[in-house]
Amino acid sequence: MDIIATLSKELNIETQRLIDTIALMDEGNTIPFIARYRKEVTGSLDDTTLRTLEDRLTYLRNIEKRKQEVKDLIAAQEKLTPEIELAIENAKTITEVDDIYRPFRPHRKTRASVAREKGLEPLAEAIMAQQDSYDPPLEVYAESFISEEKGVENAEQALAGACDIIAEDVSDNAEYRKALRRQTFDFGELFCKKAKEEDSVYAQYYEYNEPLKKIPAHRILAINRGEKEEYLKVTLTVGADIVLNYLFHCVVTNPESPANKYLSAAVIDSYERLIAPSIEREIRNDMFDNACEGAIKLFADNLSHLLMQAPLKGKTVLGFDPGYVNGCKTAVVDKTGKVLDTAVVYPTTKSQHRIEEAKRIIKYMIKKYSVDVVAIGNGTASKESEIFIAGILREMPESGCKYIIINEAGASIYSASKLAAEEFPDFDVMQRSAVSIARRLQDPLAELVKIDPKGIGVGQYQHDMKQARLDQALGGVVEDCVNAVGVDVNTASYSLLSYISGINITAAKNIVKYREENGEFKSRAAILKVPRIGAKAYEQCAGFLRVPESREILDNTGVHPESYEAAKQLLTMFDYTEQDVRDNRLQGLSSAVHKKGKAKVAEALGIGEPTLDDMIRELEKPGRDVRDSTPAPELREDVMGMEDLKPDMILTGTVRNVIDFGAFVDIGVHQDGLVHISQMSDKYVKHPSQVVSLGDVVKVRVLSVDLKKKRISLSMLLK
Repeated sequence: MDIIATLSKELNIETQRLIDTIALMDEGNTIPFIARYRKEVTGSLDDTTLRTLEDRLTYLRNIEKRKQEVKDLIAAQEKLTPEIELAIENAKTITEVDDIYRPFRPHRKTRASVAREKGLEPLAEAIMAQQDSYDPPLEVYAESFISEEKGVENAEQALAGACDIIAEDVSDNAEYRKALRRQTFDFGELFCKKAKEEDSVYAQYYEYNEPLKKIPAHRILAINRGEKEEYLKVTLTVGADIVLNYLFHCVVTNPESPANKYLSAAVIDSYERLIAPSIEREIRNDMFDNACEGAIKLFADNLSHLLMQAPLKGKTVLGFDPGYVNGCKTAVVDKTGKVLDTAVVYPTTKSQHRIEEAKRIIKYMIKKYSVDVVAIGNGTASKESEIFIAGILREMPESGCKYIIINEAGASIYSASKLAAEEFPDFDVMQRSAVSIARRLQDPLAELVKIDPKGIGVGQYQHDMKQARLDQALGGVVEDCVNAVGVDVNTASYSLLSYISGINITAAKNIVKYREENGEFKSRAAILKVPRIGAKAYEQCAGFLRVPESREILDNTGVHPESYEAAKQLLTMFDYTEQDVRDNRLQGLSSAVHKKGKAKVAEALGIGEPTLDDMIRELEKPGRDVRDSTPAPELREDVMGMEDLKPDMILTGTVRNVIDFGAFVDIGVHQDGLVHISQMSDKYVKHPSQVVSLGDVVKVRVLSVDLKKKRISLSMLLK
């Protein structure tokens, strides 16, 4: 297999560009670094395409490795023919390679291997010969294999053993298996039956069937879970006439032969006992893998949009973690994320005294610290807490304070983590949670990277997937998001720094330790003083680190140190100074470059046009945050509940999760409503992600409300 040609065709990337990009990966460059600072080499491939390339490259290289292993194993048996070698070379998947190896692999003890030990192979060969007539007849010839020593008591046993050998040989034929696998998938159906008497959430799949090639990914994962929890019994079926007719056509060459009755029985046995169960496992594994990849892609897309939500900058936030018996934990966090004060209040009890006390404390905190926003977690007692906070804010309109409900998924994971204990050793778990809720509003990315992405709650069936593959994909998303934004090296936590290109967890901790012992970094280059940050790591990380305190203005931009000289030449070329950059007076640079000719300017600076474009963008807006272009959080002033909803009401909501069959939208009533895919557009929508992304602010119309089941049905079709 020509890996380069295959990838070039699959990803539509020019051959030489592909070779050069793969070389960058093999040299140990990270995806964010390649995507951002090697655009001339890659043709400006984005990080998503580069990760797809990396995944496919790894898969294809593994196939090539497996092909060589199989060749070596067959050659060791002195059975590697040019035909077999060609078949291995032409195989497109590891399954196809393993099919070719199947006849040569050491067999565990089987009915066929036992028959071979009894010396029945010549009888099997005689049956396979399918002669017009046999002299002596097969039944008589079979008597010659009777042996008390070998355990063959009669001719019937001899013929049965010979048929076992034929059945295994048919089952081991790679071409047959490939064709039967395709036929089973194309014409087969999946059947589900109830496996337990008790009812379950899988009731919709009792006595359920669907063609294999039409089952959507989310349904496959749901059915697999139901089977795993033993509520469903699942089987694959395909018309016997389809598969057996194919096998008979391939194996039976002389239907009139006296051997046909034995051969036909062997073929049927081969399919029913050996081939069908094996192919069912393979197809279900393939369907599961494909469903996982689809679900992982959707999860990754949701996670990316969640992490890239606009931060609420320059606001003092009161984090409010609701509760009943143990009270509501609160924490005031200043504009930089520093904790100013904490308290425990009891507004959700029946004690009027405690409610009044809670009101006094919250009013005091809002007034003393000039709180701009109260961030309320959406967990237990959230509704009562919202009513309480909204009531307070109505009583103090002069404060200008508003509130917002924050999805606290994963906050408890962070609160109980080693990282949280290191950050707040004197706080209990609930206090840490209140801080996390407040900081999530201020900077979602910086706070959410402290939590395992699987715990953030923006996927579906994540616990049913291959965890290693899910971790790899989600880790890549977090890495891409962190590097797209960049981090302040003097304020970032080690968990945030560890996602920066070229910096691992050890190096990240070393940066924080060095910062604590030596004070703030005064330049990017000072990072080289940190243990475990060598020249290669510095090359990979430097462009993504921001040092606002540096005398070198470019240290607070996305311009890489390797391009500093070119950037300064660019400023000189158009009569700008570094002070102009500091004072944000370069808005005319882009038009000036365009007027002179971008290609001409790039050539004079000795850089490529993509690097020049990025450089101009950074110089015109130093310290810019790419997240500023995303919708800002929706702040509230009053409360609304499910009981207030009426059909045809038009509301504004925020997309909280995108799934295969629709999207869940937060409309401010503590229960997200579902916009089914059919209600997203008056045109055909293949997947909800074509219409909405997590974090989008959308207008929706209420279709129906089920208070008992706590279900809200919404539509984006407003008429």
